[in-house]
Amino acid sequence: MTVAVRNYDEAVEDEADEFAAGIDEQLDVVARWWGPSGRLPGFHQLSTPDLTCRQDVEDLLRSEGVREMRGHALVVFITGHGIPGTSGTHFLKLPDTDTRRKLATAVRTSDIVMAALDSHVENVLVIVNACYAAKLDTELDALFKDVRQNRKDKCQLDVLVTCDHNQTIEVRRFPTTLRSVFERLRTKAGITTQYLSMEEFRAEYARALPTDADRRRFRLRHLVEGGSSFDPSPCLPNPGYAHLRDLIGAEHRQATAADGYWLDRATGRTQESDAGWYFRGRDALNRKVAAFLGPRRPRGVMLITGCAGSGKSAVVARAVVLSDPEFRSDPLYKEATDLTEADTIPPEGAVTAAVLAHRRGPETVTSDILRELGITPLPVGPADDPVVCWTLQLQEFVQAADRPVTLVVDGLDEALERDRIVHDVLAPLSEFCSPVPGARHADDTSAVEPAVRLLIGIRSTRPPNTDGTDEDAGDQHGLLEMLRHAFPLAEVERTDGDDARQGIEEYLYALISTGGHQDTARAAARLVAPMLSPWFIHARLAGEQLRAAADPAALAAQETWQATLRQGIRGLLVRDLALVERDEDGLPRDIALALLRASAFAQGAGVPWSDVWPQMAGVFLRQRLPAEEWDASIVKLLAGRLSGYLAHDREDHRLVYRPAHEALVELLMNTDDELSDPGSAE
Repeated sequence: MTVAVRNYDEAVEDEADEFAAGIDEQLDVVARWWGPSGRLPGFHQLSTPDLTCRQDVEDLLRSEGVREMRGHALVVFITGHGIPGTSGTHFLKLPDTDTRRKLATAVRTSDIVMAALDSHVENVLVIVNACYAAKLDTELDALFKDVRQNRKDKCQLDVLVTCDHNQTIEVRRFPTTLRSVFERLRTKAGITTQYLSMEEFRAEYARALPTDADRRRFRLRHLVEGGSSFDPSPCLPNPGYAHLRDLIGAEHRQATAADGYWLDRATGRTQESDAGWYFRGRDALNRKVAAFLGPRRPRGVMLITGCAGSGKSAVVARAVVLSDPEFRSDPLYKEATDLTEADTIPPEGAVTAAVLAHRRGPETVTSDILRELGITPLPVGPADDPVVCWTLQLQEFVQAADRPVTLVVDGLDEALERDRIVHDVLAPLSEFCSPVPGARHADDTSAVEPAVRLLIGIRSTRPPNTDGTDEDAGDQHGLLEMLRHAFPLAEVERTDGDDARQGIEEYLYALISTGGHQDTARAAARLVAPMLSPWFIHARLAGEQLRAAADPAALAAQETWQATLRQGIRGLLVRDLALVERDEDGLPRDIALALLRASAFAQGAGVPWSDVWPQMAGVFLRQRLPAEEWDASIVKLLAGRLSGYLAHDREDHRLVYRPAHEALVELLMNTDDELSDPGSAE
């Protein structure tokens, strides 16, 4: 609801027109933010009548039934000239207002505010953009005491004002700033929650003001704080909220930091905006996974393992995505099932919960599993161990479930405190994973005993060669042995075997042919696949270069490009850094590399855009760039060929970015390597 006064009889006609135009701008941006359409349930916008006299405002409150209004969320935006009374009362001036008779011809702004706050609506936000609006503080503080206590206890009631006690309105300041906040939230802020908290809204508004002086003068002042300022408010829909697919399909599932990860890995796409399905091959392995998730296997453990970059996560994510009924019914991804052998597709609803362990500790992994199952983790005291508490919750859920519970954990080798995740979170489920003694058939157990299936993706060293050496270095093979000790009957399936080459060829063909190169895609894929096997991560990056080439087969046959492939990720990245600088409206190589290095050095799940990514990248660039130039560069990075080198995640309700693979992290963190090669873009 907007209470906007615009047609004042100003002394100078141009000033009147300017003020009216500024009010219209305010109404436009407010209508855009709190509109009826979008990814969230929309607000119903009440019509805005012309307000000339006090009676018009009273009629508006009466006709819309504001004082008796019910609902989930109400936002009231009040704008116009404000005038102070000698008693300290704040008035909203109207075109017919006689400033000598404010009580009779103006409207007490607090009457409008309190009509909303004292209604029956569960969540109310009032924004006052009027001269001297902060003078409302004393009035509202007194009147708010008369709001019924149970309403103050249960509802979120907030009043924000834009002008200080002695400050007049700058009519275009608010719409300009709010529009900037709107765009920032849609891009660089990266806040992933459906709704913003009052603190987030005020902080983003302050960031949009250009100088410290502006922030002191024009910041939003919180006059009434009836609820938590740090909890998301239904009155503040987040313009940047992306309604990520509910890939698991649990009825009351809460989103976790892994959302979006499964679709990226399962499809093999190189950019988030790509709706293609490129996963091909691996039929024998996918058939085993589908059988493991089938109705005759209610209990068991399957470990999907292989060397770095060999497509473990793609196999695991494929099972997660294809078991989701909503995904399978989406026409956008109908190709995924049309091109897939029926016996390689898991049954609908086979996966109960799926979590990503990458850079997450045992507490986070356990709480993520509970939330995926629709369970709120119990609060824990300062002397309690949350892992123990939440693992008991998980076991209680399994024991009470009326069907097998299938949990998927990927990236376990990249987790924090991996040993504890294995021993304290997963191992206690072993009694539910083992076959029930005396059961004649595997499916005999589902009706009489709690049952759990675990599908776990981990990196491990390749089996020893004939000369007794390992092809991979590292301790991931020890993690595999730890899991096999915890689950002696676990099945182990590798992704770096002899069938990897055929899978990579099919994947490359699918990727290249979508670029309009059906005639040469097969030849290019067949030529390149042996050079890339078993590294699907290399195939993903090389496939994007081939897809963008004028003649993929010719590029695949080039000796210089083949030399690039032999360098692995480093060679592909060096070439892409050179190419991106040559693109129309290109991204300078040094800026692109600085942004990539910053994402690699970020701790946790990745680096948030906001003000953090540019600050970190500036360290590696060793020169100062305006914030606007950094933001423009990040837009180009995320929309261009280098986007395939990044994965996105969520941490602390923020969208964050990190390199798409740990091998890329290691490469970028080696700052002694300038990643340059004069002939890389030939």
